[in-house]
Amino acid sequence: MPMAKLSLLLISTILLPFYTSATTYTVGDNSGWDISTDLDSWPKDKTFMVGDTLLFQYSSSHSVSEVTKENYEGCNMTAVLQSSSDGNTSYPLTRVGNRYFICGNKLHCFGGMKLHVNVEANQKLAAAAPANGPEAQPGGALPPASSKSNSPTSSSSTNFGGMSFIAGAIFGLFIW
Repeated sequence: MPMAKLSLLLISTILLPFYTSATTYTVGDNSGWDISTDLDSWPKDKTFMVGDTLLFQYSSSHSVSEVTKENYEGCNMTAVLQSSSDGNTSYPLTRVGNRYFICGNKLHCFGGMKLHVNVEANQKLAAAAPANGPEAQPGGALPPASSKSNSPTSSSSTNFGGMSFIAGAIFGLFIW
C-alpha cells in the first residue's frame, strides 16, 4: 500500500503544474482600472497567455468594454464586443492575438484609460493537449472518415479533463 500512495503522489506532483499554469492579472495592480493608473506601461513586463484572465476592478464612475483595434484607437463605444460596469469584471484570455479594452467614459478613454494586450499561445497547455485530429496525407487528401457517430450523447457528468484524475489521485491518498 505505501508504494501505491507514493506512486499517486508522484504522478500528482508531475501533472499538477500543467493544470495550474494560468494567471489572473489584476489590471493596474493595486491601482486598479482607474484614470490615474499608467495603463500604457502596466502590461510591458507581463506575458499574457491563453488560459490567463484579466481582472478589472474599478469604481462606479468607470466601466470596461472590449472593442476592436479601430474603436480602441478612437475611443469609440458604438460597437463594443463585450461590456461591463459591475466594478469587478473578468475577461478570460481564450485565444491568441491582440485584445483591446477601453473605459466607457469617453473622456477617461482619451485620457489614457484603455488597455491593449497581446495574448500568446500557452506552450504548457498546447503540449498537454491531445493530438487526435486527422493528419494530412501526401497529396492533400484526408484519411477516410471514421465509422463513429458524430452525434453528441447526453451525459449527466461534467468533464474536467485531467483535473478529475489529479483530484481523484489526491483524494485516494487520504482514504488509504
